[in-house]
Amino acid sequence: MKLTLAYSPCPNDTFAFHAMTHGLIDTDGIEFDVVHTDIEELNKKAVKNSFDICKMSYHAFFMLAHEYAMLRSGSALGYGNGPLLVSKRNNINPNNVNVLIPGDKTTATLLLKIAFPEITKTTPTLFSEIERLILEDKYYAGVLIHESRFTYKEKGLVLIEDLGKRWQQISGLPVPLGGIAVSRKLDPLLSRKLSSLIKKSIEFAKDNPGPSANYIKEHATEMSESVIEKHIDMFVNDYTLNIGIEGERAVKALYNKSMEIYPNLVGRDDLFI
Repeated sequence: MKLTLAYSPCPNDTFAFHAMTHGLIDTDGIEFDVVHTDIEELNKKAVKNSFDICKMSYHAFFMLAHEYAMLRSGSALGYGNGPLLVSKRNNINPNNVNVLIPGDKTTATLLLKIAFPEITKTTPTLFSEIERLILEDKYYAGVLIHESRFTYKEKGLVLIEDLGKRWQQISGLPVPLGGIAVSRKLDPLLSRKLSSLIKKSIEFAKDNPGPSANYIKEHATEMSESVIEKHIDMFVNDYTLNIGIEGERAVKALYNKSMEIYPNLVGRDDLFI
């Protein structure tokens, strides 16, 4: 059996999926046709139901929950790892400027809407370009995700708001950033097997980090080993192995908040499989 599997080139994803896509664990006869692309491109392609298994932002998933279900393994979720609203200026008012966002349906954008509901001007931009555009004074503010959240200070940017911490203050729960969704067309037993394989793949990578090192570097935007290590440590955690009760509560809380922002969003209870 061959399934299409799409995930981002970010270190947490390449770390998590390397073993199961490179024959390092037993996948019980399942093969994967792998696609790497930016998270917002994944969000957009998921609308067309392009993949059997797809990493996507929770923001996008909430819009597509009738087509996809989330697996219990593979999520990027936790405390202190949310997106950052930054600028080159200390006294900027984000409500008055055009803010760069890493995609309309990224969770970063949803968290920005929650923290700053008065912001009306945003420009979707490839996440890896946001730092540069602010530093070149082409935009006054932007939301950073992935590796750039570790490097913005040394490049001369300042923090306006930690959007993840703002969510934690509102909800008292961890920040659900993205997860691994499966098409609801797949057999539920197969979907649960896939969740188990992802967990095994992550456990293999944690126990054997060497084999995945070159694969991770090959796809990373920021090549510094220390940044890559920080990225993996921050975004691959116990919630990634199994989202658990608290993780599900966090997702449900963000889902409910989304329905306040998008009145036409139809809620459902079976978000996970």
